[in-house]
Amino acid sequence: MCGITGWVSFDRDLTTETRALDAMTQTMACRGPDDRGTWSEGPAALGHRRLAIIDLPGGRQPMTVRTPAGTVAMVYSGEAYNFTELRRELVGRGHEFTTDSDTEVVLRGYVEWGDAVAERLNGMYAFAVWDGRHDKLVMIRDRMGIKPFYLYPTPDGVLFGSEPKAILANPLVRPRVGLDGLRELFTMVKTPGHAVWEGMREVEPGTVVTVDRAGLRTRTYWRLQTRPHTDDRDTTVATVRELLDDIVRRQLVADVPRCTLLSGGLDSSAMTALAARQLAVHGEKVRSFAVDFAGRTDNFVADELRGTPDTPFVHDVARLARTDHQDIVLDVASLADPAVRERVIRARDLPAGFGDMDTSLLLLFRAVRDQSTVALSGESADEVFGGYLQFFDEGARTADTFPWLFQFARHFGDDSDVLRADLAKSLDLDTYVADAYRSAVTGIQRLDGESDFEYRMRRMSHLHLTRFVRALLDRKDRMSMAVGLEVRVPFCDHRLVEYVYNAPWALKSFDGREKTLLREATRDVLPQSVYDRVKSPYPSTQDPEYGRALQDQVKDLLARPDHRVFDLVDREKADRAARRTELSTQAGRRGLERTLDLAHWIDLYDPELTLS
Repeated sequence: MCGITGWVSFDRDLTTETRALDAMTQTMACRGPDDRGTWSEGPAALGHRRLAIIDLPGGRQPMTVRTPAGTVAMVYSGEAYNFTELRRELVGRGHEFTTDSDTEVVLRGYVEWGDAVAERLNGMYAFAVWDGRHDKLVMIRDRMGIKPFYLYPTPDGVLFGSEPKAILANPLVRPRVGLDGLRELFTMVKTPGHAVWEGMREVEPGTVVTVDRAGLRTRTYWRLQTRPHTDDRDTTVATVRELLDDIVRRQLVADVPRCTLLSGGLDSSAMTALAARQLAVHGEKVRSFAVDFAGRTDNFVADELRGTPDTPFVHDVARLARTDHQDIVLDVASLADPAVRERVIRARDLPAGFGDMDTSLLLLFRAVRDQSTVALSGESADEVFGGYLQFFDEGARTADTFPWLFQFARHFGDDSDVLRADLAKSLDLDTYVADAYRSAVTGIQRLDGESDFEYRMRRMSHLHLTRFVRALLDRKDRMSMAVGLEVRVPFCDHRLVEYVYNAPWALKSFDGREKTLLREATRDVLPQSVYDRVKSPYPSTQDPEYGRALQDQVKDLLARPDHRVFDLVDREKADRAARRTELSTQAGRRGLERTLDLAHWIDLYDPELTLS
């Protein structure tokens, strides 16, 4: 797991641009605290920061292969979970390896198969190959978009990086954000390829982007496709379990301490229990970590989203699976610390608007990193198996919009209501969302004979797996890599995603509950309490002291009337938010958090805002 960056300029000799390359590479230091490396040759320059996971002494990058026709050089971020099988195949084809790393397997796989290596990989990855045999750059991103990857076309080539900050460090780029970028920022529609920053794009999941003197070309090597599902219930449950056992086995491979993130929900509990069973065969224990807030369990108040506190269920799993468990208990002072919020914004490059769920995640990951380098997470099971409330809400099922936005409006309100009225009118967010929704549902394949209801549920699944999950995966990656922690996501294995996506809703919820397939596939390793538990989202503090701390910070901001945040935020609305009395819920604090996030973002990046 690492941070990558680079620059291709067909009109320059980039061996003379070491200062710019070093600056771009340095922005990735948090992603790769263990090592750094750069490489340049003619029109190409590559930078790398390394978090060493497999073959600690042998996996240094950039990594090169010399061929009679030219050098092939690569920078790689991620893990290929099937690298052992690919290595055997490549050895059989005559390749000789000098390291035990998966990086060299991917590089030599490219030398052997070209960009078709993408179809052979199982894992999470974003990598760039400078192919000196043909003077071209090839960029490849994993199928689900687990690892981030951005590019910025230039008149004579391209800049790229794991995060926007790497590209923004190049002197050719100015940090500009226009109306369309703000629209993306305030709507949670996750338009494919959109990067908010003007001129910048995401390398879309499941694509290969090639840049040569003729320009830039994109090829899609994977997309979520509709196929008939012919397995009966028992076979489907058994297949899900077989896949999960194989996925967890592969993702436990590491040469550094590893652990699991345990919330007490079905997803993380199943994953932790399967990992514990597999490691027990080798006489090992799983380390597990959970986040909690000071006083939350004793003072918990149930609401529509969260009916129970997590900690009792976490402990039930830890006892049954015999994990070496630790609760990471956070206090209000840490959650509300402006320095922590600033670090969140720097990690994400944007004021993404997740509030204390971002700050708590960063603090959790920081504490976990003190003891482990790799963590397995239950992230994405809700998208794969259909776990969110909106999957069971008839209003969300039939709404002519993204189903999560239907739920957000009900439970969290609208955080764009802090914006100045003239800006809100220019943004016209309702039209932007409506256009994005129409684009997102176009082309979703329907099976012959599929009922209207089943097709509606297929569309909901498709939207979550191609839009919503990408936002959460980006959040997970940025928060974890900001502290040098690699988080793996077993439920994003493309084999599992493809299989469960095509199972009809009648099978996914054959008992009328959420994630029935996952529950039944892992019932033998779950405590009864977790098997029976209703879905509960990632926790949020209920302590009103957190909200009051935010109010004080907004009041301090209001005392600075010349701050550029008020180019976006209405001062009177911010003042009203700073005098609210309901501060124990996310909805009650949302305007405060958004205002502070925007202010920190402006302070850190000084973006040029084009608001007309």
